[in-house]
Amino acid sequence: MKPRPKKPPAPKTLPPLATASVVAGFPSPAEQYAENPLDLNELMVRNAPATFYVRVSGDSMNGAGILNGDILVVDKSLQARGNDIVIASVGGEFTVKFLRRRGARVSLEAANPAYKPIVFNSEMELQVWGVATGLVRRFS
Repeated sequence: MKPRPKKPPAPKTLPPLATASVVAGFPSPAEQYAENPLDLNELMVRNAPATFYVRVSGDSMNGAGILNGDILVVDKSLQARGNDIVIASVGGEFTVKFLRRRGARVSLEAANPAYKPIVFNSEMELQVWGVATGLVRRFS
């Protein structure tokens, strides 16, 4: 049995989450107070024992807004369904792709047309490690 990833220790003080929403149009006056501190684990994680974070390497999911260096939140307890973004093992290598099901045909598809789909046949094994449920990205 593989050890579960440990939850990172929470910082001693968490940054606050402003109570006012940010309008993505014309600006509005900001409120002068904040609500409870924002804990990203609380916001992003539904099932802590089954959740891990993974850093993306590559550009195959750019069309889905997943960029090189992004951090995905992955839940191992979810049953992968068609069109989910999954972390999968193919031939011993990990990848992030869309899971597609068309009848009996199962494939992993990139969100970048430069990458061909991985179509599974009876001789290939697909191991889904989890379903991506969120994304963390720094702008700079």
